[in-house]
Amino acid sequence: MRLETLAVHAGGAPDAATGAVTPPLHFATTFRHGPAGERVDGYEYQREGNPTNDRLREAIATLEGGAAALTFASGMAAMSALLESLPAGARVLFPDDCYTGTRVLCGEFLPQRGVMSAAVDMADADAVRAACADGVAVLWAETPSNPRLKLCDIAALADIAHAHGALLACDNTFATPVLQRPLALGADVVMHSTTKYFGGHSDVLGGALVFAREDALFERVAHRLHVTGATMAPFSAWLTLRGCRSLPARMAMHCSNARRVADFLAGRGEIERVNYPGLASHPGHAIAARQMRDFGGMLSLEFRGGREAALRFAGRLNLFTNATSLGGCESLVEHRASVEGAAPVSPQNLLRMSVGLEHIDDLIDDLQRAF
Repeated sequence: MRLETLAVHAGGAPDAATGAVTPPLHFATTFRHGPAGERVDGYEYQREGNPTNDRLREAIATLEGGAAALTFASGMAAMSALLESLPAGARVLFPDDCYTGTRVLCGEFLPQRGVMSAAVDMADADAVRAACADGVAVLWAETPSNPRLKLCDIAALADIAHAHGALLACDNTFATPVLQRPLALGADVVMHSTTKYFGGHSDVLGGALVFAREDALFERVAHRLHVTGATMAPFSAWLTLRGCRSLPARMAMHCSNARRVADFLAGRGEIERVNYPGLASHPGHAIAARQMRDFGGMLSLEFRGGREAALRFAGRLNLFTNATSLGGCESLVEHRASVEGAAPVSPQNLLRMSVGLEHIDDLIDDLQRAF
């Protein structure tokens, strides 16, 4: 069955009680059980299981081709549950270009648990191998990366990780399973901030982990989720499940619009560099063409005039709203260095763009006016 069909039907069986085609929303926090705690109908308490969440987990696992999925209150909660399940003394390698929350988690919070970490250029296989020589438990990949859209070879990283007895975990938020399926390329775990493209409407927070195997790692992370309580609320699960249905259709338009925007920006003299995997000039274009079905709805641009030129341009845009996050119907622009805290790592001349579902001619007109 093709992915577009799976997106519509996974986790979407008609309600057994009523025949309703739209999945019901179960708000219950507690469920009837027997006098000795017997689970009469399979559930006991919302934090450890909920029918709406189970439908979403089924859908996301199916779309990623995984054995099982867990859903969380946010993408950071999902990432934290996985990495904080590592034993003291473990070591994590994460990308030199990545989401700020990942960098803070690895640099600030994991060491408090005795888990060490180091940043490495995941696009450089030799650099990754060299970094693994000091020991590694998890390679954390983010491809395309945030915000510079760097590409790494997932299959090659899986080989390196497994050769060192490590796991490969891949943040697939930018690509979604519509464009890229890391588990099929050898990854062990896939992470999503479902807040982004899965939700698709900038109105629901969430995260997910998809596991290649329902093994001891899955059980360990599931137990941590149950005890620590970063559970996705049922209404959030229901909204995200609704977003799954239209994900392939939306991604097609996101990709089409982003490609046109990237082509337009690449021809402007004010721009030093456009970071978009769909451009032949992108260093990772060949990898993207090999492991992705299309090139995504995200891009970033770096201005020749530095920080001031970038901010001036962002301030002149109308359809592109200055706001954080990504993956919604509306187009967004953000000066990443300004929102990364006291020690920003993104270039000061960089703007990140999430290209939405508006008519492409209106988006190009907005960019043209800003120049």
